[in-house]
Amino acid sequence: MTAKKVIGKLHLWLGLASGLIVFVVALTGCLYAFQAEIQDATQPYRFIQAENRPTLPPSKLREIADTQLPGKHAHSVNYTEPGRSVAVIYYSLSDTYYYGVYLNPYTGKVLSVINYNETFFRWVLNGHYYLWLPPTIGQPIVATATLVFVLMLVSGLMLWWPKNRNAAKQRFSVNWSARWRRVNYDLHNVFGFYVLIVGLVLGLTGLVWGFQWFAKAVYWSTSGGKALAMYAEPLSDTTRMGIQRNQPATDLLWRRLVQQEPALKSVEVHFPETKAGSILISTNTLNDNTSRTDFRFYDQHTLAEQTVTHPYGRYDRASTADKIARLNYDIHTGAVWGLPGKLLMFFASLICASLPVTGTIIWWGRRSKAKPARSKVSKRKPAIKAVVQE
Repeated sequence: MTAKKVIGKLHLWLGLASGLIVFVVALTGCLYAFQAEIQDATQPYRFIQAENRPTLPPSKLREIADTQLPGKHAHSVNYTEPGRSVAVIYYSLSDTYYYGVYLNPYTGKVLSVINYNETFFRWVLNGHYYLWLPPTIGQPIVATATLVFVLMLVSGLMLWWPKNRNAAKQRFSVNWSARWRRVNYDLHNVFGFYVLIVGLVLGLTGLVWGFQWFAKAVYWSTSGGKALAMYAEPLSDTTRMGIQRNQPATDLLWRRLVQQEPALKSVEVHFPETKAGSILISTNTLNDNTSRTDFRFYDQHTLAEQTVTHPYGRYDRASTADKIARLNYDIHTGAVWGLPGKLLMFFASLICASLPVTGTIIWWGRRSKAKPARSKVSKRKPAIKAVVQE
């Protein structure tokens, strides 16, 4: 077999093995692309009338929200722009609950209580990450299928590559006037070529979450050989417990930050889960760019700011490799380029979802074509044998 035939066989069988998974992952990616915009348009409790007065501090909002979900631990209070409600998030990995209590930040009025695990977009995200399987089973399957998809794109380019100029003319456009089988073939080849670069970006950024070895390799190559430090919260000094204050530590830190940086678009105050845990306050001056978020960790007893060695600390203190690692989500979703980037990733995901479908149709058509040919050969053999016998 020639090299191209070997590549063709690998492309076929890898595609058949991973096609359904790639279809689900790509399609759920399309559905999730504009989840923020869709939720804003369909969920009025996200908005309130902006007022010219101070908002309630995190401890007070948490106290009100606790009455709605007794027995559950408040994870954070998320403030956004004026005119938007505040969300108190209740999250537990061990107890598998995930709620949001939406409040008016000026009055504390409860606007809505949402069980995120029962929302449509949570269902979509679980499909995108885990194929709706338990995470320990679904995540490795999705990661492996993503790796296969990247290999499929590379092998697809090798198969697409034209032999000469005449063949090249048929590689860049779909012959819409041809029979449907030819149109399907062109859709697979032409659209697959045009989506190649963006598809590789989607696949490679997905692999950063899929495999630790891949994330470490990317960081090592972008940092000049440094190891990727795993995310971990610093500990508070428990020997300093019992310091008396007239306000909770979270409120003091939150108030100081919003006064120092009035241009902040979002402020998330994360409550410590233990006496040794730290207070995390994440802030951002942009609406739709997570990579520039500042993650500030504070000792809950002394209120001293703590330093971290992993990429998720202060943005202005991050290395180039740290910033590249933090960009992964925004590149994957296209948010790094704003609305045009989201549209690009949406249509690219849609085309990626179509490739397993058009590829399977090509394979099935060739398989069906081969069957009559074999049957004709088998019918002729007895006749030839009879002639020889005579």
